[in-house]
Amino acid sequence: MEKKDVERFEKLHIQIKDMYSELSILSKKSPDGAINKFKLNFINQLIEEANQLLGKRYMPFSDFQRFQEDDMPFNSDVVLIISQYIKCLEKFKYDNVKRLSGNWYWNLSDTDEEVKTSHPIMDLVM
Repeated sequence: MEKKDVERFEKLHIQIKDMYSELSILSKKSPDGAINKFKLNFINQLIEEANQLLGKRYMPFSDFQRFQEDDMPFNSDVVLIISQYIKCLEKFKYDNVKRLSGNWYWNLSDTDEEVKTSHPIMDLVM
């Protein structure tokens, strides 16, 4: 993993987790309610960026690229898919970090610099 990918990962990971939290609330209130186009646009942007970062090895579904606007997904469908992306992002992180002296650092291929991170959520990847 390269240093430039760390910032990209950290931002994407936060955004997807926040999106999941917000949509989980909607899904509990109205699981069969359709996502509007405004939200779907942002959801698709996050999914496309995650697919690029994760690559085929870590993508949750090899044939899923984005939600289709013509077939507007339900809240519960989006929550289900986003939860899979969160788990795959955690697995990606777990495979690209190391623990040194009680702290977690990214394994970087392009620099010797130590870039600290939070610990991966083990129960999501094991």
